[in-house]
Amino acid sequence: MSATGRTPAVRRQDTVRYATHGSMAGPVGDAAAADQAHDPAAAPEGTPNMTTPRTPRVLVVGIDGVRHDLLSEVAMPRLAEVAGAGFLVPVEVDADTPTMSGPCWATIVTGVTAAKHGVWGNHLAGNRLDVFPDFATRLAKLDGRRTFVAAGWEPLMLAMSGGPLFRAPGRSSYVAPAADTPEAWEEVDEEVTREAVHVLTTADPEASFVYLGAVDETAHFLGCGSRYRAAMRTADERLGRLLDAVRSRPGHRQEAWTVIVVTDHGHVDTGGHGGTTPEERTAWVACAGPDIPAAPPAGVIRHVDVAAQVYASLGRPADPHWTLDGRPFPVARQAPAAGQDATARVPATVGPS
Repeated sequence: MSATGRTPAVRRQDTVRYATHGSMAGPVGDAAAADQAHDPAAAPEGTPNMTTPRTPRVLVVGIDGVRHDLLSEVAMPRLAEVAGAGFLVPVEVDADTPTMSGPCWATIVTGVTAAKHGVWGNHLAGNRLDVFPDFATRLAKLDGRRTFVAAGWEPLMLAMSGGPLFRAPGRSSYVAPAADTPEAWEEVDEEVTREAVHVLTTADPEASFVYLGAVDETAHFLGCGSRYRAAMRTADERLGRLLDAVRSRPGHRQEAWTVIVVTDHGHVDTGGHGGTTPEERTAWVACAGPDIPAAPPAGVIRHVDVAAQVYASLGRPADPHWTLDGRPFPVARQAPAAGQDATARVPATVGPS
């Protein structure tokens, strides 16, 4: 990740379609009670008693550079909340994909491998993102859906370093780091979180992506020691604020939220990535939502599957002409019955509470 030399400042980009498309669905059905039992963004009390299906919404939170093996050692209760309501599993970075943020995030948000999207490093030049766009751009452009992206890493958001990866979401917020340091990136992630909480609470995005980069930056400067683990805990607290923002929405009871939390790659102990060690190649994904049972998935999950799951959770069939390499997450069984407390079932791979 590269610094820009500017003090943190939020830039908003709103489109007409974001402001005008769609409307909130009506009251929800009795089946929503079953969904609520394993919805990480569900309100803790009350049960809907109407009959109209809830309106689907998706939140993807990308936390850069979080080692999978350290999840069992670091307390991340809000990530555990998502995992316990659905699942958390390791994801192996594809053998042909460099363990770098550029190609990994491109694969995650486009649903195709590097051979198609053409991003091979942290400089995105030579990409084919016009042919294989990110899910936020595709949904906004083709369907007029309200999408939102918030991040502080330049290639994701700006027409610099071969970017942006996110070409044209309905709404975007970019926060520039004041310096290329762990401290500056903590400030960026804090501002990104505040902006995302504001949008999730007061606006109505149908699909959102929120990027947190301080954990990765800390590893690059300080390795995967105590400061890195502290950054993991802080990222988890910010994840919790995003979940709380969803719960506090005025129309939350009429909505069905799917939450996906994902990392792009790991790090070696001294900090750094780009190689082929298990610590670098092992990423992970957690997911919970109305169509995700609180159980291990029925098959292997890959980075390319994240975008496919976003489309599936919104009820948007993937067009075969998109030639996605991913598929929706394979679920193990039917969702829990109404009243089942799936959030209490936290996988052992998520750290102590």
